[in-house]
Amino acid sequence: MVETTNDKNSRAPHSDADEVHDVVVVGAGAAGLSAALLLGRARRKVVVIDAGEPRNAPAAHMHGFLSRDGLPPGTLLELGRAEIVGYDVPVLQGRVEQINHGYYVRMAGGAVLKARRVLIATGLRDELPDIPGVRERWGRDVLHCPYCHAHEVRDQPLVVLGTHPGAVHQALLLRQWSDDIVFLPHTLDLTAQDRAQLEARGLHLIEGKIKHLVVDDDRLRGIELADGHVVPRAAAFLFPRPVPHDELLTRLGCDKNDAGWVVTDRTGRTSVAGVWAAGNVVDPCAQVVAAAGTGSSAAFAINTDLLDEDVDRAVEQHRHAAAAVR
Repeated sequence: MVETTNDKNSRAPHSDADEVHDVVVVGAGAAGLSAALLLGRARRKVVVIDAGEPRNAPAAHMHGFLSRDGLPPGTLLELGRAEIVGYDVPVLQGRVEQINHGYYVRMAGGAVLKARRVLIATGLRDELPDIPGVRERWGRDVLHCPYCHAHEVRDQPLVVLGTHPGAVHQALLLRQWSDDIVFLPHTLDLTAQDRAQLEARGLHLIEGKIKHLVVDDDRLRGIELADGHVVPRAAAFLFPRPVPHDELLTRLGCDKNDAGWVVTDRTGRTSVAGVWAAGNVVDPCAQVVAAAGTGSSAAFAINTDLLDEDVDRAVEQHRHAAAAVR
């Protein structure tokens, strides 16, 4: 049985493949909700489907979103859901299993929705390194984005874990927030240029494989290396491997770039007619505010595409009606 929210206006639409929605939005993060808000205000028949797995759920606060700086991520989504429900856009809790080229959206449990257009905003997941303690501290004092979290740990002793090639740039960037940064290459092979840049920026390199994170009184205290040496630190940064939730787009046959990410135009239109994508599912670097913007851009384009179709249909019907009275 498909679960729905408690609000009577957020109940699942009737599972009837003959009922046609203008747009089915898959994913109720910043991108999906922003798109649904604009389309709802445009009086389109829209439904949002969400599996309830936001990427930033471990974080206590989000930053860099004008007028919403410091707001808990979950609160932003609650506010967004309330706003779209006010425009008669229901939110259906569940997981989409399949979308075919006729835009029949099939959910786990059997519900099927028919759509004229589809927007995929399913985000991504962060694949974390297999270092004991990292997953438990993720989003608390083991962090990723300097723009999102570094200000809150400014001027503190920080460490960057060399678990991904992007860690070097991350460490160079973090120097703007603290002058006490240790870089642990771990298993990362640093080039001569990497070392020169890190040293020039005043970062301290400590060789050795990471054994585990040292936590005491529910706080990160340091990083223990394989030789038993503990590097005292107040917070750690690492660069996770972003893995997009793009299975639905892949099954539809959407084109991808050499890096394996689905390709869209500036409005989020994919290579498959009638299918758009927005947010982190196609852009791993998009912060919350940027993801919201891509959702709005996609909604503008989708509404215009639907309008073109509506006008063409109206012209054809008008011609037929005129010919019938001659």
